[in-house]
Amino acid sequence: MSFFSKFFTRDKKESLDQGLEKTRSSVFEKITRAVAGKSTVDDDVLDEIEEALISSDVGLDTTVKIIEALEERVARDKVMGENELMDMLYEIISNLMKHEAGTWEDFELPKTEGPYVLMVVGVNGVGKTTTIGKLAHQFKQKGYNLVLGAADTFRAAAIEQLVVWGERTGVPVVKQQMGSDPASVAFDTLQHAVSKGADLAIIDTAGRLHNKTNLMQELSKVRRVMDKVIPGAPHEVLLVLDGSTGQNALLQAKAFAEATQITSLAVTKLDGTAKGGVVIGISDQLNIPVKFIGVGEGMGDLQLFNPQAFASSLFNK
Repeated sequence: MSFFSKFFTRDKKESLDQGLEKTRSSVFEKITRAVAGKSTVDDDVLDEIEEALISSDVGLDTTVKIIEALEERVARDKVMGENELMDMLYEIISNLMKHEAGTWEDFELPKTEGPYVLMVVGVNGVGKTTTIGKLAHQFKQKGYNLVLGAADTFRAAAIEQLVVWGERTGVPVVKQQMGSDPASVAFDTLQHAVSKGADLAIIDTAGRLHNKTNLMQELSKVRRVMDKVIPGAPHEVLLVLDGSTGQNALLQAKAFAEATQITSLAVTKLDGTAKGGVVIGISDQLNIPVKFIGVGEGMGDLQLFNPQAFASSLFNK
């Protein structure tokens, strides 16, 4: 049984469809109209498809790649007809978003010696702390024992917000005072996780990007300290991006990738925007897998990213 059919339940599919409604209705329906009733794929059709993709913030480079792949397939397969063309687009876009390294199965943690350590980064306002709270809920629902670390100590609201999420999800939060050394908080969190036999530790870190050198030094120190407590930690560094900012999210991801090692991405707030195509561009342009997407306000609306399901929802399959 495929990953798509085994783990993507009806409820998750409905949540995804609802979350991508604005993108689908305002943009991808333009593609449907562009090819409706056409028996040939001419330059006018390709231009309309290109315009629809760019307007959804797929990005120019990725859009060009999609159009070129479409032209090649049409020339090779001699495709005629609306359904065949839409199927081709669906397949091309699905394949662009695939990163095998990013695939998890239904919030099942990889096996590690001791707690699995997930460090989360992202600038203020992208939904970083909310994403951590929703992750805590998902993993708690799976039966994992976890702890949260409030290492974003430069913003008092970040600590308070994480504490609220901890109370809401029933997950302990390790914290210090505002202005404390983030590495010290990370150290305390991992020691607590080890002492309690936790399966997972999620560390919230500051997301300032105005000075890449300082960010690099700060995160490097946090990494070194965590590695002393749990060799190999952090096992994963998750960058949270706001999907509603469109191409700015892609630029932000590139900047973070230059400043520190990022292993996976979460794209939030897709339910409130018609710019959901940015997920396609991010998946294609960065050699970093999108692992989670946020498609609503609910606890369960942070989903594991599935390229096939995402493309299926966009094309109303």
